[in-house]
Amino acid sequence: METRFLETFLLVVEHGSLAEASRRLGITPAAVAQRMQAVEEEIGVPLLIRAGRQVRPTEAGLAILEQSRRILSDVRHLRTLAAKDEPSGELRLGAISTALMGLLPSALQRLRGTVPDVEVFLLPGTSTSLYQSLNEGTIDAAIVVQPPFPIPKSFDWTLLRSERLILLCPTIWSEEDAHTLLATRPFLRYDRNNWGGRLADQYLQKSGITPREWLELDSLEAIAVMVGSGLGVALVPDWSRPWPDLGNFVRLELPLPAEPREIGMLWPRSSPVRRLVLVLLDALCATPRASLSDNRDMASR
Repeated sequence: METRFLETFLLVVEHGSLAEASRRLGITPAAVAQRMQAVEEEIGVPLLIRAGRQVRPTEAGLAILEQSRRILSDVRHLRTLAAKDEPSGELRLGAISTALMGLLPSALQRLRGTVPDVEVFLLPGTSTSLYQSLNEGTIDAAIVVQPPFPIPKSFDWTLLRSERLILLCPTIWSEEDAHTLLATRPFLRYDRNNWGGRLADQYLQKSGITPREWLELDSLEAIAVMVGSGLGVALVPDWSRPWPDLGNFVRLELPLPAEPREIGMLWPRSSPVRRLVLVLLDALCATPRASLSDNRDMASR
């Protein structure tokens, strides 16, 4: 069986659509259907149930999902395992959005200059979804917020950046007390489903403040744009540059101590591409200290 057929099967199951799988693979829906027919003929049983444009796996399809993922992962790692000298192969890396824009560009530039035979596939996502992808073996490592639970011993973790909690505020309100702003102005909440968003909720509870909630968003960049437009205030981590260049909001210190959002690299300890993970980690750790903890333009009370 060709491994690309297994890859097609996994994409169809993941997205529940032959059309979406075809878009992601760059082939026609008819070609996707032909691949699925070939897989089913070789396995000997139907793997998908079709209902209009939607598809879902049969019991047989569910039974082979995990093994199919492992097979593709093993095949993908063959090049890395065979390389004895310079690091080479593909590294599948997940990253939260602020790491994609802030931490990774200079590290990837350094990586390309030192080990050009390493190919990097980037998967954006939330920390929760990327942690799940790590457990499923669909990515090799992830730059995420430190989990709010003990990290399993089967994983390695390296801290890259610690980001304190701050208050984003439209410039026109910047002379007001931070807690007064939180209690009286419209509040734009950082999504509590995100690990980092829970830190803001903890601070509000500790402070005894019930904000005037208006919006709840899972994008820090979008929150900054909303605050800059005068729509409210927000508790957010002081994430790595770049920030939206609006010039009409300020970053205020908080009166009480708050748990920081800690960003780091997480990967399986027994990963066959551990060598590539460590090469990338070296590139990340070589990032100038100023860019890892840039606290310029901070207003204080």
